Amino acid sequence: MGWAAGRRRFVAAVAAVGVAATVGVIAYRVLAPAEVSTPARDDYPARSMPDPGVTGRLPVAPLIVDGRLRVYAAARQVYADQPVDSRSRHTPYWSFRRWPASLDAVVASGTTVVSRWSDGQLVAIDARTGRVTWRADGPEPASERVARRTGTAVVWRPSGLAVSRTVDGRQVIVSSGEGEVRAVDLADGGQLWRAAVGSDCREPVGSASGGRLLTVDDCEGPAVIEFRDTATGVVTTRWRPPDAGDELTATLLGCGPDGVGCAALRTAGPGDAPARGWLLGAEAPVQAPVLDGPGTELVDETAVGMAEGVLVGRAVPGGAERWRVEVGPGRVIAVQPGRVHVLTEANELVNVDPATGTRLSSFVLDIGSDGTGWAPGDAYAADGYVVVERLRRPVDPDADDQRYYLTAESLIVAAT
Repeated sequence: MGWAAGRRRFVAAVAAVGVAATVGVIAYRVLAPAEVSTPARDDYPARSMPDPGVTGRLPVAPLIVDGRLRVYAAARQVYADQPVDSRSRHTPYWSFRRWPASLDAVVASGTTVVSRWSDGQLVAIDARTGRVTWRADGPEPASERVARRTGTAVVWRPSGLAVSRTVDGRQVIVSSGEGEVRAVDLADGGQLWRAAVGSDCREPVGSASGGRLLTVDDCEGPAVIEFRDTATGVVTTRWRPPDAGDELTATLLGCGPDGVGCAALRTAGPGDAPARGWLLGAEAPVQAPVLDGPGTELVDETAVGMAEGVLVGRAVPGGAERWRVEVGPGRVIAVQPGRVHVLTEANELVNVDPATGTRLSSFVLDIGSDGTGWAPGDAYAADGYVVVERLRRPVDPDADDQRYYLTAESLIVAAT
């Protein structure tokens, strides 16, 4: 009996060790850091050339890359589908997933897609093949990204990650985070420079003309705008608008594709403080009152804005009127080279040439049985397309996603 009992205890102990080992292996496989890269299996698609009009609806916000792919962000994945004018989202053309890091921001330049993750790592993917081309370390984000279901904050407003360009034309990826700003070469991920900055008191704004990076610095004393050389990271100028208060916000205007080489800046103080427009040149910013209006945009050297249902184009910097076109009550929701996009109160999209004021196309943003009884949220324009978030009326910013958005596929896409 003693031997049998001991044998049973021995077998039980061995079994327990085996179970523990098995559980450990499973836990390791599930919880261990991992990456899954699924490259493209199909040929790189040709550019679509659809007629103007609504082309589809999507559940999440796309970046339109090279006029051929739509790139999306998920909690732990960046992926692409095609063609751009597809009516709905398709099986991924390529996909890249990481664990346990979460996706913080995505930018694109040409055919390179760069993602930043919660551990600070930058991963560049060739959009044509879906293959990783380089990786680089960067600062961890200063705070956890808060994004709604559509993910517009990750792909359309990727704070802490930007594309910039040096004076000699080299493309640079700049990432900022907890106490640091770091720049790497877009071509190979090689580090160009890194700079220590105060935590939670420097907010990068974006890339200006002349190879400069703009940052709002309110670490000590009144807020100041820093101009930092993109190639070296050296701060070349610290500037603040005359008579500005202690607080300051800044918005870049007249940016090229991918948000590079912005030509102007609009500054504002807290509350009802008036906004002021400034042209960015080699020296200090020069005041441009034609850009003062908070709804005014700069595209192709023309300031465009709405006034009592009329879209007006004015010369920059002088402000002389170039053209005007009746569009009805509405607002400018987006601009891109060669296009000004106005959304009317009836949710009609009117597309105008900024050089001449010629109406290029117009149509109601409606698809299926969704109707037009919605309010516009975030909007995005690239490569001749416009994408608009559709929100339930009345808009409740504190509502959950199901109440906040019009439908599960809340983004409407149109060719212009």
